[in-house]
Amino acid sequence: MNIRIIESINELLEVIIKCPKTNETVLKLKEHIEMFDDKLRASDGEKIFLIDPLEALYFESVDNRTFLYTENNVLEVRHRLYELEETLSRKDFIRISKSQILNINKIKSLKPELNRSITATMINGEILCISRRYAQALKTLLRI
Repeated sequence: MNIRIIESINELLEVIIKCPKTNETVLKLKEHIEMFDDKLRASDGEKIFLIDPLEALYFESVDNRTFLYTENNVLEVRHRLYELEETLSRKDFIRISKSQILNINKIKSLKPELNRSITATMINGEILCISRRYAQALKTLLRI
C-alpha cells in the first residue's frame, strides 16, 4: 500500500483510493473514511452535544432509550441500536449483546469465561460481558 499526502492551499480535503479492483477491504476503507466527519447528536437532559462516534466506549439500550457511554459521560442518543449498528464502522464497533454495541478500540483487556462468554474491561475500568452468541464474531474480528 502506498500512502501519499499532497498539500494544496486552495482545495478542499479529497481522498482518492486507487486500486486494481474494488474488494471488501477497499469498501471497508471507504466506509471508515466516510465516517470520519460524522457526529452523533447526544443529550444529557439539559444540553445537546455533537459527539464523534469513535469517542464512545459503547452504546446501550435500556427501556426503549439508547445511551452512549464515553469515558466520563453517559448521554442519550435518539437512534435505536440497529440503526447505530448499520451506520457505525464494522471495523470499530460490534454488537456484544441484544442491548449493547461496543467500540473495540476502547477495550483494555479481554478475559474468556468458562461459559464461553468473554469479559471486556474498558479503558475507563468498566467491565462488560460479551454474550456467547456474539463472542465468536468478536474473535473473528480480532483474529483471536
